[in-house]
Amino acid sequence: MKDGHGTRTGEVMAAIRSKVSTRALVAGDRLPSIRSFAATMGVSPSTIVEAYDRLAAEGLIRARRGSGFYVAGHGLPPLALSEAEPRRDRAVDPFWVSRQSLDADPAAAKPGCGWLPADWMPHGALRRALRILARAEDSLLADYGGTRGSPALRRLLLGRFAAEGLEIAPDRIMLTGSGTQAIDLICRFLLRPGDTVLVDDPCYFNFRALLRAHQVRIVGVPYTPSGPDVAAFETILSEERPRLYITNSALHNPTGATLSPQAAYRVLNAASAHDLTIVEDDIFADFEPEPSPRLAVLDGLDRVIRIGSFSKTLSASIRCGYIAARADWIECLVDLQVATSFGGPSPVATQLIAGVLAGGGYRKHMEELRQRLARARHEVAIRLEPLGIQPWHMPRGGFYLWCRLPEGRDSAALARAAVEENVVLAPGNVFSVSQTAGSFLRFNVAQSGDPRIISVLGRAMGVHRAA
Repeated sequence: MKDGHGTRTGEVMAAIRSKVSTRALVAGDRLPSIRSFAATMGVSPSTIVEAYDRLAAEGLIRARRGSGFYVAGHGLPPLALSEAEPRRDRAVDPFWVSRQSLDADPAAAKPGCGWLPADWMPHGALRRALRILARAEDSLLADYGGTRGSPALRRLLLGRFAAEGLEIAPDRIMLTGSGTQAIDLICRFLLRPGDTVLVDDPCYFNFRALLRAHQVRIVGVPYTPSGPDVAAFETILSEERPRLYITNSALHNPTGATLSPQAAYRVLNAASAHDLTIVEDDIFADFEPEPSPRLAVLDGLDRVIRIGSFSKTLSASIRCGYIAARADWIECLVDLQVATSFGGPSPVATQLIAGVLAGGGYRKHMEELRQRLARARHEVAIRLEPLGIQPWHMPRGGFYLWCRLPEGRDSAALARAAVEENVVLAPGNVFSVSQTAGSFLRFNVAQSGDPRIISVLGRAMGVHRAA
């Protein structure tokens, strides 16, 4: 039969296997009742019975007399993050781009990577701080870090927050091993498998990768040059009831857009009405020529959690992040960090960063970076123009250009061709939940000076005068 048990039963079994493999259902969870699942799947109850019986025979689920069917406590497959979504072209997979950038040949051009070149960083200040650390007490070089991290670095951060208008007590901030670890701890604290999380579309691709590891449902909100599409944001909150919204407010990754005051107030009002927690990643704040609206400042860290790190401004090698939030939440997050890392971040890393920030040269370093990046954004946009590649928006600062390709061009195809010539690109759909950014590329302007990049793009696009 066209709709016989073979076909429809297989669909039901596949649906259950998918929920188990992505941990939406875990060991001990009760499966939906036969009648309710039949209604959900649009099949007869007998089809559900047959599917459950077959899965029980396989050992994936088990029946409890008079109670229903439950996920078995054994036989679950390992969590393979690359399989946690429908299979996609590897060139539009967040893990593909991360691996290509992190494992690239030193001679490779990396306009798709997410950090500044080594010779743009303040090595003189870092070396001076290292020499001071070399004379520090033995305990600094040998002991675990305190659970909240370096008091000196936390004081510096509190002073910077106060300058923005965010005055908070010391018990509302903690240091973490990295910005990524900060998000991971927050997800461990607030989320459970199957929860819905809202991200921008497009968004930083490792948000998506990390959320896969937490086995949550990801929903995207379209992003505009002034922030999320607020009407769409409000509709999604009403219909999807997300638990968390993760975003960049300042110099959004990948678009470079900046949140407007009007959008910021509407986002916070909608979040309050729907009991939504917001994670504001402030990692690009110091690249702004002047401060833009911050959700954390407007909210006072009530339902907004601020995170950040120093990997973009000082060093990606010296890892340290931070979380600023409600005091009771910080207390719980400290426990989670102890459970997963046994202590706070490396005392060597935190003292090194504190030494650079307190040394007086950091402000000058950032002023020079902002000027250098402004020139690079302009120059890269000019070089891309003959190829028909246009910025979607010209950012106020930062090192990203989110660019639209000529009509009919596919960024994933360009990325595949470019990597064969030792050039790493970041195709648009890596950043897009809805997979609607296939005609975009994100360029790191600080990493785009190599003339090979324009030549490789020109050959891939058949534009022979590209060089």
